[in-house]
Amino acid sequence: MKKPFPWHIVVFLAPAFLIYALFSAFPLLDTLRLGFYATSDTNQQHFAGLANYYTLMVDPHWSEGFWNAMRNNVKFFLVHMLIQNPIGLLLAALLSMRGVRGAKAYQTLIFLPTLLSVVIIGFVWQLILSPLWGVAETLLGYVGLAEHFQPWLGDESTALFTLSLMSVWQFVGIPMMLIYAALIAIPDEIIEAAVVEGASAWRIFWTIRVPLILPTLGLTTILTFVGNFNAFDLIYSVKGALAGPGYSTDILGTYFYRAFFGYQSQLGSPTLGAAVATMMFLVILIGVGLYFFFVQRKLQRFSF
Repeated sequence: MKKPFPWHIVVFLAPAFLIYALFSAFPLLDTLRLGFYATSDTNQQHFAGLANYYTLMVDPHWSEGFWNAMRNNVKFFLVHMLIQNPIGLLLAALLSMRGVRGAKAYQTLIFLPTLLSVVIIGFVWQLILSPLWGVAETLLGYVGLAEHFQPWLGDESTALFTLSLMSVWQFVGIPMMLIYAALIAIPDEIIEAAVVEGASAWRIFWTIRVPLILPTLGLTTILTFVGNFNAFDLIYSVKGALAGPGYSTDILGTYFYRAFFGYQSQLGSPTLGAAVATMMFLVILIGVGLYFFFVQRKLQRFSF
């Protein structure tokens, strides 16, 4: 007997699908379309093919800023990958150990900054690092490192790295909680068998726990990649749309803002801004695609 069509499932999913299509899918498709148009002097849009992308890639007036933003975004991502995620793994491993007193309190305190507004985070860290009234120099003096203090946010060579560390401090709780959930989900029988065999805690962690949570580590990596290449608010709240000093903290998000809306003496172009947004989308799409094609398939065999 033929089963009836599950209309109840369609009705259940329809509101979420309509909201997603209205506020996510349609704007994305329209942005992709707008990137193939150009705006004339009379503010009329006309089809221009790949002209906007050629401008971003080749025209010195735009390409220099675009590639600078791309390089800075890669650096921003690498800092999170090499500092945030290993710290998240370490914290999750420590808090998942049996007998740790106040583990829940530590989890709450570490995760709490992720719930705060980025504007608040940026403002507080600006106060802390300020050479005039900040407490960073005083705190360094307590450990004998006051001579190493400098205005890190005002130096082109250190501003981006400093902002990256501010972001790491705020969001390290996310990979910590994801990895922690994966660690406590490992069956106790596996760990107990390794202990009976005489394996040390260090060997158990690297040869049993880490391989079993590799899918979660992969998920954390791709979430970090997507989040960093969509970043905008922290840079904007601390350094503004110009992403100073000297565009040293400029990333794709702030570059898109200036291209689309304009800033100060720079005129905005919705069509060129759409091209920048499309490039951001393509970078994320390619990165996620490569991850699923080369990494995720191999990690599936570690699932349990």
